[in-house]
Amino acid sequence: MHMPRGRTIAITSVAGVLVVAAAAGGAYYVLHTRGTPQETAQRFTAAWTDGDLTAMKSDLVAPAPEFDAAYAELTKNLGATKVAVSDLTVGQPVNDHATATYTVTATLKNIGDWSYKGTLDLAVKDHYWKVDWSPKAVHPDLDGSDHLAIKTSWPERAVIMASNGERIDTGDVGGSVQQLVGYLDKATAKDVKKLGAAYHVGNAVGRGGLQETFQKQLAGTPTTEIQVTGPEKKTLHTIKGKPGKDVTTSIDLRVQTAAANAVRDNKKPTSLVAIRPSTGEIVAVANSVGGFNRALGGTYPPGSTFKTITAAGLLNEGLTPSSKVTCPEKSKIGGLDIRNSDHEAFGSLSFLDSYAHSCNTTFAPLAASKLGAQKLYDMATLLGFNQPLNIGVTTTKASMPKATSDAELAAEAFGQARITSSPLVMATVAAAVADGNWRPPTLVPTLKQKLKVKPLPGGVKAPLQQMMRAVVTKGTAHAAGLPAGTGGKTGTAEFGPAGKIQTHAWFIGFRGDIAFAVVVEAGGMGGDVAAPIAADFLKSLG
Repeated sequence: MHMPRGRTIAITSVAGVLVVAAAAGGAYYVLHTRGTPQETAQRFTAAWTDGDLTAMKSDLVAPAPEFDAAYAELTKNLGATKVAVSDLTVGQPVNDHATATYTVTATLKNIGDWSYKGTLDLAVKDHYWKVDWSPKAVHPDLDGSDHLAIKTSWPERAVIMASNGERIDTGDVGGSVQQLVGYLDKATAKDVKKLGAAYHVGNAVGRGGLQETFQKQLAGTPTTEIQVTGPEKKTLHTIKGKPGKDVTTSIDLRVQTAAANAVRDNKKPTSLVAIRPSTGEIVAVANSVGGFNRALGGTYPPGSTFKTITAAGLLNEGLTPSSKVTCPEKSKIGGLDIRNSDHEAFGSLSFLDSYAHSCNTTFAPLAASKLGAQKLYDMATLLGFNQPLNIGVTTTKASMPKATSDAELAAEAFGQARITSSPLVMATVAAAVADGNWRPPTLVPTLKQKLKVKPLPGGVKAPLQQMMRAVVTKGTAHAAGLPAGTGGKTGTAEFGPAGKIQTHAWFIGFRGDIAFAVVVEAGGMGGDVAAPIAADFLKSLG
């Protein structure tokens, strides 16, 4: 019986392949192994760069129980945030073995990069090229009985200074400077995790204030020895450290002393912030009570000091200080009953006088008829509200939500409803009137600011300065004893539940190249309580 012709041809061709294979000298070797040592080494080192230990283990000749611990020598013991393998070269295979060489670069947090040469053994196992692994694949000096370690010696810590170069981090400067500076503490395990393996538990680290914000700048970097520790200790590499850099603040110690003296004896928590309008630099921060830094972090309704923002909006809409307005005893907007302090009424008067006498019944209707929720919100945002500040220490964002009703808009016009601010932000409002530009405040002049300098709209600066001076010469602050040339605005801000309403006493203002805000918690009337504190402060400056 004959087989079909096609099948005979097929068998012949298979036999031909086998003959050719037998005739080629190294062909058995080619069929015996899969891949190349180069491919395995590339795959293994790429997985190392990716930090993928599972992928690395899939290429091993045999399971290695100490594998994870060996690679943790770099990541855990040395705190490497990244390990990159480069310059891979694989030698010619000999008897199913090959050797790869490469460069390892470990990025050590807060120390720098450490590079060294490494080697990897490769061998054929079950027809595949695999990694014949030992701890020396991590570093040539590791053998499983020793460890990598860091020894650091820190430079002397840099210092925090006032604007004149005088140190303010010694604990000797009074007032609220210590709240700004923070203090030195012993590093915890949490700190070490955050700052890197250059730090050890117990090292000095900044806690709170500028010491914490500028920890890395002040501490510098240590001279670091990377060692292998075991039966013998050996230094593998030394990375030279750098000294810390001093932090110079904008605090003016003369102004700071005046501010601290002005608030010190007040029975109720009192805060004062002073700013240089021409630069936005904070020159003084004083709180009469320690602990929480109310001057920068307090959230108070600003009360009638906010009329400065409303007035800026109204001036921008065409009102002038001499525009005729009315100040009745009461008015009603959107169902909200509005009255003035002590039920005052002034009838018909100028816009300047209504501001000087702090007429709620003038400002609420004007805000409703001429500004509306969006324009008032926009002016508040221009003047420091609704944006995070970056001064070098923690601050609280001033919040002015856009009004959602006529009643809320009316209350916002004189700084009530849901508006809250720190003294710092209200000081920037006064500074903007003094300078004509709102400037982001800062405590460290070299700190890069995200917020831009924003000019007041044209035609607002001069009339608003005139109106703020009228508050002092004939308005709600006329009896406070403020020195000539001061412009300001009082505020009596209501807070608390109905039936138990209390008031914070506010005064913001400027004189020369100093702008400021004073608040007395639950202090009463701004003109009677906060403005005299500002007067003491300004008089002591001369």
